[in-house]
Amino acid sequence: MSAAIAVCGAIQGDKKKLSYVTSLVLLVAMPMMVLMPLAAKAMGMSSVVAGAWLGGTLDTSAAVVAAGELLGNAGRNAAVVVKLSQNALIGFAAFFLTIWWAMRHEGGKHGASVGLIWDRFPKFVFGFLLASLLFSFALNDATVAATRGLVNDIRTVLFAMAFVSIGLETSLRSVVSTGGGRPAAAFLGGQAFNLIVTLIAAYAFFGGLFFALPEL
Repeated sequence: MSAAIAVCGAIQGDKKKLSYVTSLVLLVAMPMMVLMPLAAKAMGMSSVVAGAWLGGTLDTSAAVVAAGELLGNAGRNAAVVVKLSQNALIGFAAFFLTIWWAMRHEGGKHGASVGLIWDRFPKFVFGFLLASLLFSFALNDATVAATRGLVNDIRTVLFAMAFVSIGLETSLRSVVSTGGGRPAAAFLGGQAFNLIVTLIAAYAFFGGLFFALPEL
């Protein structure tokens, strides 16, 4: 979902369409966060491989953590590692997408200016990077542990406000009727393909096929 917000900011997309996409992501993620752990256990997958599969497939960090809890500590840790790795790459993807979009659609013959690229770049990415660097390198472990509860409470409140706002703008009928249902069908098709690709990658990177089994 963060990726959708970043892309929308980069191309100055329609906020109503962003709300539609985030609603679709949440509607699909809710059943998946329950069904995927059950499917992983039914297939006899190890908790680490199952966690990596969840982390690479579910499109919201909250759903990844919740689903990972159903797999135990190792499964949850694997899911979080994969999801945070994806989140860390959002900034790079948003930067290059901003440059490409600005040059292709608004740069004209003289290319895109630095000011135009800066205006299009989603600024929340800097906040994400700054917070990550601050809590990873600038603060000691005791300070991080002491502030974790407060930070989690603030995050919970902000997430709740964001999701309630999305819900107020969302019409379940429009999720199916928009574009004759083609956007929803395309998303579901892409998600089905992603399930298969991510499962293969989870076994390749976390199943001991090509790399040593991680200790999580």
